[in-house]
Amino acid sequence: MIHQDFVLDFWHGEEHIGVMTSHLLLIAAIGAGIGFLGGLLGKGGSALATPILAAIGVPPVVALAAPLPATVPGTLVAADGYRREGLIDRSVLTWSLLVGVPATILGAIASAWVDAHDLVLVTDAIILVLGVRMLLSPGHGGSIADGDAASVGRTVAIAAVTGLAAGLLANSGGFLLAPLFIAVLGLPIKPALGTSLAVAAVMAVPGTVVHLALGHIDMAVVGAFAIGSVPLSRVGSQVALRTDPARLERGYGAVLALLGAAFLIAAFA
Repeated sequence: MIHQDFVLDFWHGEEHIGVMTSHLLLIAAIGAGIGFLGGLLGKGGSALATPILAAIGVPPVVALAAPLPATVPGTLVAADGYRREGLIDRSVLTWSLLVGVPATILGAIASAWVDAHDLVLVTDAIILVLGVRMLLSPGHGGSIADGDAASVGRTVAIAAVTGLAAGLLANSGGFLLAPLFIAVLGLPIKPALGTSLAVAAVMAVPGTVVHLALGHIDMAVVGAFAIGSVPLSRVGSQVALRTDPARLERGYGAVLALLGAAFLIAAFA
């Protein structure tokens, strides 16, 4: 188990965590898998990375926060492919950032006092429901580029809820953004994924800063994770861009449903 080789070195009262080279290689391999899935599914991958890192023995606080900084370059690289294809909804992006970034900051600050266990369960349940809904009722919608007030209001609500959850759970919010963009706003699958990646890249920044200030981030783990995740994020996004939209939406719904169910089962096991 990796935790047996973590070395705690107290220097001026601060805890520093060192990791053996072999363990860093394992973390890089995990990062590669998470990066590919993140690029494929329009998310940063930090929410999925945390339980996997914890399962191999990374201390919980490090497993929670370390994947977050690596989300920024990974999602930017993945989002660039969608940008080149014109598949990022600028109206949704703008409103999501205006509301989501401050909400993420509030959530990250509140994480020092809030027990996020119940929020994790609610998030997993939402992911399961959205995945099943996508499988049973696939469909394609439009854009809110015309500034429709009701659609803007829904975008603001999505950004506020997702931002708070992202800050509390030390992730970029991508796990909820794309499926909510599809289910609530009616965005087609590829613009939803591309816009989610762009939003997640920015929303990961304030959470990273706050958790860094709180001493939750180990840069050795961050570096190893990023080495694997960043290039594979690009590969995952290219696979999604080349996939037929109907097939992509069905596959996306199936993955969401399976992950949501797996997380809930693990939580109650």
